[in-house]
Amino acid sequence: MTRTLVLLDDYQGVARDLAPWHELDGWQVRAVREHHPDEDALVADLADATAVVAMRERTPFPRRVLTRLPRLELLVTTGAANASIDVAAARELGITVCGTRASAHAAPELSWALLMSAVRDIPGQQAALRGGPWQTGVGRELSGRTLGIVGLGKIGGRMARYARAFGMEVVAWSEHLTADRAAECGASLVSRHELFSRADIATLHLRLSARTQGIVGRAELEALGPDGLLVNTARAGLVDTGALIAALSSGALGGAALDVHDEEPLPRGHPLLSAPRTLLTPHIGYVTREQYATFYSDACEDVRAWAHGTPVRVIEPS
Repeated sequence: MTRTLVLLDDYQGVARDLAPWHELDGWQVRAVREHHPDEDALVADLADATAVVAMRERTPFPRRVLTRLPRLELLVTTGAANASIDVAAARELGITVCGTRASAHAAPELSWALLMSAVRDIPGQQAALRGGPWQTGVGRELSGRTLGIVGLGKIGGRMARYARAFGMEVVAWSEHLTADRAAECGASLVSRHELFSRADIATLHLRLSARTQGIVGRAELEALGPDGLLVNTARAGLVDTGALIAALSSGALGGAALDVHDEEPLPRGHPLLSAPRTLLTPHIGYVTREQYATFYSDACEDVRAWAHGTPVRVIEPS
């Protein structure tokens, strides 16, 4: 009997080339490039799927979707966790959920690239040059300035090391951050208010939860100030988007470099697309050839192991 494996949200059309799917005996493998924002269309497209590989959180799998996929037996997410999958519901329905390894480098490298591009206005200067004008603005240096890191985990810790290499002072805050952990990363532990008041640039590296939803609002953005820059490559929900747009429009905030958005893909006409002093990328923090190769090769291994009755990297309900 042939089983069907669907590789979802293959935006770049590379999924079939980055893992040995042909080695999966008895499987028909199908890659889908188009995103399915409509749940009915998603369910219809996956009606024949025994297994699905989901690219990060591009497509949510809440209980109401999982219950409409009676043939689904295996759901693989790239990465070690996925907040958009109802893992408890999957277990109740007999669906195994597995994950993959992830790169420690892709996300912080993109965060630093956005930070530097925004500080030196590289996109604006390139656009001006292509349009004719020569040197239309004055950038800023990083040396001697202060980076505020909200969330000093693996990614935040790398950001601290990058900042120190550029001669920056580093301050950090998160709810359970200790002074010892901050010092280990070359940072000083401060309060949340002090971080946004002292930082020239604030970068967010927290997981989104009920506690962290909207943790950066009007007060934090105004404390960062008219010369301040906010960098967010973590989750859009950490920031009050309405307050962010208002602060950018009024000049209360100097700028924002964002890789994550409340709606993804970001729809045409979204206010962020016309907000001043913004540098926007389409959630590409994890989009590197090296990371994709790991994601898809591990996903292929997950499918093979599950088919042999020995699933690996199984994700349990939290």
